[in-house]
Order: sequence, then structure tokens, then C-alpha cells
Amino acid sequence: MIDLRSDTVTKPDERMRRAMYEAEVGDDVYGEDPTVNRLEERAAELLGKEAALFVTSGTQGNQIAGLVHCRPGQEVILESQAHIFLYEGGAMSALAGLQLKPIDGLRGAMDPIHVEAAIRGADIHEPETGLICLENTHNKAGGAVLPVEHMKAIYEVAQKHRIPVHLDGARLFNAQAATGIPVSEFAKHTDTVQFCLSKGLGAPVGSIIAGSADFIRHARKWRKRLGGGLRQVGVLAAPALIALEENPVRLQEDHRLAKQLAEGIQQLDTFHLVNAVETNILLVELTNSAHTTEALLAHLKEHGILAGGFGPGIIRFVTNNGITEKDIQLILDALHQFTE
Repeated sequence: MIDLRSDTVTKPDERMRRAMYEAEVGDDVYGEDPTVNRLEERAAELLGKEAALFVTSGTQGNQIAGLVHCRPGQEVILESQAHIFLYEGGAMSALAGLQLKPIDGLRGAMDPIHVEAAIRGADIHEPETGLICLENTHNKAGGAVLPVEHMKAIYEVAQKHRIPVHLDGARLFNAQAATGIPVSEFAKHTDTVQFCLSKGLGAPVGSIIAGSADFIRHARKWRKRLGGGLRQVGVLAAPALIALEENPVRLQEDHRLAKQLAEGIQQLDTFHLVNAVETNILLVELTNSAHTTEALLAHLKEHGILAGGFGPGIIRFVTNNGITEKDIQLILDALHQFTE
């Protein structure tokens, strides 16, 4: 199957599998797994942060940020289509006792003026704002890149009010690949950052959360409380190291193929490209009400292609490691046949 449901479907390559077999390991709960330690040190270095922590998933990393930065009853400002708000099971309320304050953004970017206006805490009737969350690249906005200048403006507002900023950077390395700007420049305008190793970077499992040494000290305890304290986890950190060192540059190929697919779709009258394709995500809308997304997804599956529903009338294609130019042409052929 040609699988474009998500870049989470990437599989470890032969180098990664061999690295897993040969990994030097120890008990990571005791801080004794040398491969995990190398991964965390390298991730912190790339992000320009003091320390980092290997966590089981991006959701776990984001929830740890809320748990460390905030107190129960506080409020978290974030964009209204943010992954944390839509796709993490209400975890910040369930686990940390936090209230979420969504703000509509443009292509995933909140207006700094609106962010400042949403900050609360002086009135005893209101919750205090405990955290501001950003997402880069922004999934629901079709992989849109939040510009560094925008992140800086939000961060300046946050610093003015002494509120920490957390970045859900699940696909942060896609932002680097699209702009040529190092991830450290994006991370500079945040207090903490989470990024996924298991999406386009191609590792089988895991994410990184990074910040100050004190933050990571508290994060380590919350990871343990959440059941994320693993033992000889170097077998997972080893392929993650390969993903981190060798695969960021490969993301440019995903972006190239996404744009090639977008150009082909724009030639088909039955489909409308919802987003300006910057990275590896395409959102495609059906323009003919006689067709349904369910019918389209079934048609694609019959042709050996998997895509994902992404709201009424919209499907999502996500290019990822293993997709080829031949695959892109097969997808376009199948879409053309659907319109006939």
C-alpha cells in the first residue's frame, strides 16, 4: 500500500534495526542508559536548550510541559486548531486540572495582540494564565510554518507577563527543512520544546522534550508518574539518534513530493487544494457535492492508496519516508479516475 495517512507510518530502516540490536543499554530510570543519555544531550544541543528528556510520545511530552509549568486551575492559551486542543484526549484538563483558552489564528498563527488580550489573572473570578502553547509546523493548518518573527512576538508578550511558552514542535524539523532556519532559532523563542522522532524523522518510537535543567529535573519525575520511566530503552534511543543525525535533511524530499502532488491535484477540477503547501501535508477538498470523502477514500484504497479523512469534505495526504515519484503519479492517476 502507498500510505499517506500520516508520517507516523514510517518504518525503521536497516541501519536503525541494526543499531537497535547493537545498542549499549542500561537502566534509564537510574540515568544509566548511555545511548539515551547521548540522544538527550544531542537533542538539547540542537535545540539550544540546557537539557532534554526522551519521552514515549509527543502527547506525553506536551502533557509534561503543562504539568511542570502550571498549577491546577490555571489556564493555557493556544490556537483553536492546535493538536493539544483537538487530538490529545483532553489530557491537560484530565491530568493537570488545566483549562484551555483557544484563540483563532491565521494558518495556525495567533495574533500577539489577541494573545495579550487573553491573558488573565488579576480578577479573583478568573483563572490565571499559566502557559502559552504554540505549534510548529501546524498540523491542522496543513503543515504551515510559524515564522520565527511571529514566535518572537508571542514570546515577548509572554515574557512581559512572566508566562512560560511551550512549543509543540512535533514536526519542528519540517520547519527547518522548509526554511533553512536551524531548529535552535525557533526554540530560542520558547521556554520548552517537544518534537517527535517517530514522524518524518523515521524513528520507530519516541519524542524529546527540552528546556532548562531545572525544568527537565521536574519533567523526569512527571514522566515517571505517567508511567514513562523505561528501563533498557537504549534499543529505542539508538534508532532515534540515527533519525536525529541523518534524517532532517531527508525531509526536503518529502516536501518536494508534496508540492509535486499539489501541482497535479490543482489540474483536477473535482478537487480544491485547501492549504498552501509548505511542508509535507496537503489538505484536499471535494468541490462536487455529489461525491463524499468516504467514497474517495474507498476508491483510493481500491487502488492501493491510503489517505485520511480530515473534516467534512476534506482528506489529508502526508508525504513521508518511502514515498516515491512513481507513487505520486499513481495517486494522481487514481484521483483522475475518480473524477471521470
